[in-house]
Amino acid sequence: MNNKLLFRMLADPHPDTKPQPPKKNIQTCATDQGSHGLLQVNVVSIINNFPIENATVRIANTSTPDNTIEQVTTNSSGQTQQVTLDAPPLEYSLIPSSDRPYTEYNLEISAPGFKPQTISGTEILPDTTAIQPVALEPEDDPEPLDQTIIIPDHTLYGNYPPKIAEAEVKPVNESGEIVLSRVVVPQTIIVHDGPPTDSSAVNYYVPYRDYIKNVASSEIYATWPQSTITANVLAIMSFTLNRVYTEWYRNQGYDFTITSSTAYDHKWIHGRNIYQSISLIVDEIFDNYLSRPDVKQPILTQYCDGRQVTCPGWMTQWGSCSLGERGYSPIEILRHFYGSTIYINTAEQIAGIPASWPGENLTIGSSGQKVQQLQEQLDTIATVYIAIPHVAPDGFYGPNTAASVREFQSVFGLPQTGVVDFPTWYKISHIYVGVTRIAELM
Repeated sequence: MNNKLLFRMLADPHPDTKPQPPKKNIQTCATDQGSHGLLQVNVVSIINNFPIENATVRIANTSTPDNTIEQVTTNSSGQTQQVTLDAPPLEYSLIPSSDRPYTEYNLEISAPGFKPQTISGTEILPDTTAIQPVALEPEDDPEPLDQTIIIPDHTLYGNYPPKIAEAEVKPVNESGEIVLSRVVVPQTIIVHDGPPTDSSAVNYYVPYRDYIKNVASSEIYATWPQSTITANVLAIMSFTLNRVYTEWYRNQGYDFTITSSTAYDHKWIHGRNIYQSISLIVDEIFDNYLSRPDVKQPILTQYCDGRQVTCPGWMTQWGSCSLGERGYSPIEILRHFYGSTIYINTAEQIAGIPASWPGENLTIGSSGQKVQQLQEQLDTIATVYIAIPHVAPDGFYGPNTAASVREFQSVFGLPQTGVVDFPTWYKISHIYVGVTRIAELM
């Protein structure tokens, strides 16, 4: 396996994308309304997924692409500072409207020794933090890379094919065989970037959590209530795990897990930005899915927007927003649409991790094998992300370990507590696996 293919299994975005239609240039009244959002750009090398320091990022509104409004550089973790940018009024994203609720920006990214990259259409919502991942290719790499990524409209604003209805539980004897005997969170999702029958569409290898974050950022607004976002993330994860568990496409002779077509699956968008609020929720609950009594497979939880498309018996995204604003909890929102028998379940296994969650938070005073495993992983990560202090793997969680954890949390967008909770443990595992698998090839 070459380094570029392995990178696709570790991070998003990916190098080879299909051309997309040009974006519409639409002015907003953001400046007059005084609404703003934040943008942070994270830049890595496509060869080894290592952060790129001193990369330059130029930012312009898509309506005036030649007018640079901000220019920032990346730090030792490959990250820019958070930049404040104009955005439309908040209410545009809270009620169905013909007004576009986000402002689109063009990014030009360059770094010494790397080919430049352009991203058109990064979406900035008000009162949210957008995170734009970027992967640069070395100048001396002979393999061509599409230097421009065009992010299409958000699904709640643009026009996309409605979901073709399917049964929410798949008959096990319909075709092929059920490959998995239990529900497992996969390490990687293979996304076919088009309808199933489009043999020319590219397959992308995407880490499971990155896939869920991308889809949620493409299909709901990060300005919505936390309970609404959580309910939608649970529906996206359950649908995805149903495709994994039933080997739905492989049993039809295809070589991918899921498609990016809204007619068949979810809208995954190559190279798009995600949102910090959505990312945090996914990291908290990524091992969950939705079940019904006496049904082993995750429920294929289908949904629609509820404005351009109606779907009786399914969740509507705008309806879930309204319920969240009325104080409904995530499970109350889900049961409102899918019925009272649906409940939240936990996967039996998480694939591709060196050690499972210890079951309780690790903090100052903790000790034992799990602490030592954590320290070993952190110390390895610190060789690449040099802002993270090295830590001795002695099995005792002292102030030095807490300081290293706190800096890790800062770099990777987690609450800076210095305590290893469930999201921090698995984020450390995810980054560690990426760093060490790349290192094995060097």
